[in-house]
Amino acid sequence: MLSDTTQSFTFPELAVALTLSELARWVDGDIVRGELDLSLTGMAALDAAGPGDVSFLGNEKYHGQFLVTKAAAVIVPRGLRDGPEHVALVAVENPSLAFATVVKHFASAAQSFVPGVHPRAFVDPTVRMDASKVRIQAGAVVMAHASIGDGSDIGPNSVIAEDVHIGKNCRIMGNVSVYERCVLGDRVILHSGAVIGSDGYGYEFSGGRHVKIDQVGIVEIGDDVEIGANSTIDRARFGKTVIGEGTKIDNLVQIGHNCTIGKHCLIVALTGIAGSSRVEDYVTLAGQVGVAGHVTIGSKAILSARTGVTKSIPGGQVYAGNPAQPIREDMKFHAMLRRLPKLVERVKDLEESVRNSGPQS
Repeated sequence: MLSDTTQSFTFPELAVALTLSELARWVDGDIVRGELDLSLTGMAALDAAGPGDVSFLGNEKYHGQFLVTKAAAVIVPRGLRDGPEHVALVAVENPSLAFATVVKHFASAAQSFVPGVHPRAFVDPTVRMDASKVRIQAGAVVMAHASIGDGSDIGPNSVIAEDVHIGKNCRIMGNVSVYERCVLGDRVILHSGAVIGSDGYGYEFSGGRHVKIDQVGIVEIGDDVEIGANSTIDRARFGKTVIGEGTKIDNLVQIGHNCTIGKHCLIVALTGIAGSSRVEDYVTLAGQVGVAGHVTIGSKAILSARTGVTKSIPGGQVYAGNPAQPIREDMKFHAMLRRLPKLVERVKDLEESVRNSGPQS
């Protein structure tokens, strides 16, 4: 979610200005107050905004900043009609989400996508792509028989291995590795240091040593997936490790071999999912969640931070604790645990009382 304390960003050198009427159309909002042709040239938080800036009121605790903001226009919740007299107002259902559209507009305008292959990149002659519609940046390596869809951008020093398929309008940041035969859908974003398709962690103990088990499967990533910096997704021992459409993975996440992650899941930093586990659609795994191998997490489950999953759990509930249990049960357990020192003292007092009340010699 966007913060109301976002710093101010303006791009006066670029032709990115919006009119108030264009803004309202883009965010599906209603103009409560303001001139249709009002020019908007930047975006800012309420307390940092100046003339020409768009801001938003996404949380009531910032209402005081809203009343004194110097922004040209503010995106507000529907039903709010009052505000500073000099400020144009656009009412929407979700101001934070609407402001994300504004951010995307200005940020996209500030970025330049110049198609072509940098002279210091290496692209094998067998690679399937239209060089006039993709960008391969300095130091990148694209190996034999890979394919890259139109509008995709391969960042500096990234390595795209043999037979990899990358869909349209993907953004591969610097120093990303995509191993052989892995498949990325359209509009996938891989942040710096991500590794897709490294070997699964598979060994058998024989003859006094750990013998490596070949990992010959792939990773398949659906459309609109975003994977954070330094996250790793292991290739399957055989078959596929799958990341479903629209799933968002944070930094420093590990997903083991043969896992299946459903559609539109949220997986937060430092989470680890062991091999052959299944996470169904719309699941949220908060920070530092640990998931054992060969378990299933049901659709729409929410796991709070540091939850440990040791067996399959049904969806549609909020879980906490290690091992995972419905959060109300976990709260009761911890409430009782906090009472334990007093209970111990009471037991000691009772034991002392019994000893003192025993038969006298």
